[in-house]
Amino acid sequence: MNKKYKVVLTDHVYPDLEYETEQLAAVNAELCYLNSRDEEAIASAVHDADAVITCYANISASAIRGMTQCRSITKTGIGVNNIDVATATDCGIQVMNVPDYCIEEVSDHTVALIMSMARKVVKLSQNVTEGSWSMKGARNISRLKGKTLGLLGFGKIARRIAEKMEPFGMKTLSYDPYISAEQMQAYSVTKDSLYEILEQAHVVSLNLPLTKETDHIANEDFFSRMRSDAFLVNTSRGGLVNESALYQAIVSGRISGAALDVLNDEVNITGNPLMGCKNVIITPHSAFYSAESTQELREKVIADVIAVMQGKQPLYPVNKI
Repeated sequence: MNKKYKVVLTDHVYPDLEYETEQLAAVNAELCYLNSRDEEAIASAVHDADAVITCYANISASAIRGMTQCRSITKTGIGVNNIDVATATDCGIQVMNVPDYCIEEVSDHTVALIMSMARKVVKLSQNVTEGSWSMKGARNISRLKGKTLGLLGFGKIARRIAEKMEPFGMKTLSYDPYISAEQMQAYSVTKDSLYEILEQAHVVSLNLPLTKETDHIANEDFFSRMRSDAFLVNTSRGGLVNESALYQAIVSGRISGAALDVLNDEVNITGNPLMGCKNVIITPHSAFYSAESTQELREKVIADVIAVMQGKQPLYPVNKI
């Protein structure tokens, strides 16, 4: 009888696990749902796994070193900062992600946040729901045409943001040391330095991966260089922003506000001062979501997990094994 594979799923954002269970069963693999982000529980569950799938849970170096037969670790998403890729590589374990499943959704969400901040949509709606048919607290609206949009990072999502914002008549600048000026120009975007963008942009959008170099890139110095009438948008990773510095920048009037889909800590949110901060919009890490993107994500994750179990090359490798 052929060996039965064990696939551990730490956590997920799916409506159910029927698709995963059925697809894996067809290749003699059992899905073991852990439903935990606890590192000790994860280490115990994955030590004899053939494959691990994670969403938000950290797959630490110690958990990886304790794996006895694991072939792959897959992120159900784009950023792999919650997986110790270096250790996985040292242990000969393939790491995968899905870098192209929600480009439309995240770029749409970013544009929606930009428009909501610029047009004071949340404040105006709040006035009405509180019984006041007025523009109280929202009279500093300016038109977007002629303003400057700064995109920090110029990957697939930022490029779609640039395309979708172009009809609004904004000048778009981007900072990305890995993308040429010629590549940006193809999207009617001008390449510029980080500091130049911060000094010019009325809207600063974070579209960077979270790395050692970008961790808390939006810090006190960052905000001190922004225009006082500018606001920050982050639909990438919470760790890009020093939230204490952001809070101080907003309450002091150093910048005008922020729209965030991600936070440093997305579990314990009640003590976060940004929650009660005026001119801040926060959505619950939902930019990636649509019914279509979720199904696409599920299909691509399982396809790559099965491919590696069967000794084939995955479609979306992160490391080289």
